[in-house]
Amino acid sequence: MKTITARNIGIITGAAMIAFSLIIYKAKGSFENNLPYITYVMYVAGILWSLLNFKKNSDGPAGFKPFFAEGFKCFVLVTFLMVLFTLVFILMHPELKEQMATIMRSDLAKNKDFTPVDIEKSIATAKKLFLPGYIMAVVFSYLAIGAAVTALGAVALSRKQTA
Repeated sequence: MKTITARNIGIITGAAMIAFSLIIYKAKGSFENNLPYITYVMYVAGILWSLLNFKKNSDGPAGFKPFFAEGFKCFVLVTFLMVLFTLVFILMHPELKEQMATIMRSDLAKNKDFTPVDIEKSIATAKKLFLPGYIMAVVFSYLAIGAAVTALGAVALSRKQTA
């Protein structure tokens, strides 16, 4: 029987996260609810799956570095898939930028320190930076979470094998 690789686990995890995200958006009409947090649970589960799979299929004890390398293969691929999904999704839904602008306009109007000209300038800047800012946030959050989960999992699993 052929073993599943960390890359394949990354593809499966990323595809499941994308599918679940689309289901959430279709069912709720937005991501403004707590359901998207489930995709992070799926992400963590996929990384742990790759680490446990590596432990199960490795020949003897392995240290931190091989475990981290295996988790890295998984979480980088998931991050890439989620960034690609986010980019395509935002490009296909330009109304998201307008929704952000409407909310921002309302919030800034409540603040008496901003003139209407200041508000419009701020909104124009936010619209210009919406896509790159959103993509940067996705990249950073998925890489940070992936690295942290992988490091913690690698520490835990490498200790168990050497103890």
